[in-house]
Amino acid sequence: MLRNEALEILNASRKTGWVLEPEAKRLLFLEGFQIPKFTWARNREDAMIFARGLGGYPVVAKVVSPRIIHKSDVGGVATDIANDAQLGAAFSRFSRMDGFEGVIVEERVTGVELIVGATFDYQFGPVILLGFGGTSVEIYKDTALRLAPLGPKDALSMVKQLKAHPLLEGYRGSEPVNMEELVALLTGFSRLILDMEELVESVDLNPVVCARDRCIIADARIMLPKS
Repeated sequence: MLRNEALEILNASRKTGWVLEPEAKRLLFLEGFQIPKFTWARNREDAMIFARGLGGYPVVAKVVSPRIIHKSDVGGVATDIANDAQLGAAFSRFSRMDGFEGVIVEERVTGVELIVGATFDYQFGPVILLGFGGTSVEIYKDTALRLAPLGPKDALSMVKQLKAHPLLEGYRGSEPVNMEELVALLTGFSRLILDMEELVESVDLNPVVCARDRCIIADARIMLPKS
């Protein structure tokens, strides 16, 4: 069952039709998922104070706007920001974008980028997707699908179905990702989707960044049913 705070986030987002990224991340955190340390800054001073408080640069900045769903398509994402000047410049550029409501400033996380998503089939119910993610997800189309609910064996089967799964297991000397964390994320996401089945239209976590120690949701989009 969803927490009351999570339900409040969904209800408050009805007028927009989707949940803005900072609120989507807050919902996921409330439901037990790992997210980057971040702030929703409405002015550049707050953005810089937060970045310094993380222990220094680099950081990531992203525009927040109810009119911009695909931030990368409009240049609304800045990675590897190295200092106050670059963060201030990114804030100024984002502030001129349509519907600007602030900037997410967050810690930079590194690892293998995956996509985890869900849609709802009117006959079969929630369908869970796993694939290699980031901005290249539509190019490689390396994905696996399963019906919810997922158990640990289902989650591992999805991983093995990916053509590039050796990248997760330590390919040519690279560090393997934490498979227990990835399985826990997939099974937990499956439970969350079942709880939200009547409340959302689709959910995309892209990217989910997996490394040796953790799997962390670096971006999230929750689309709501059209009224």
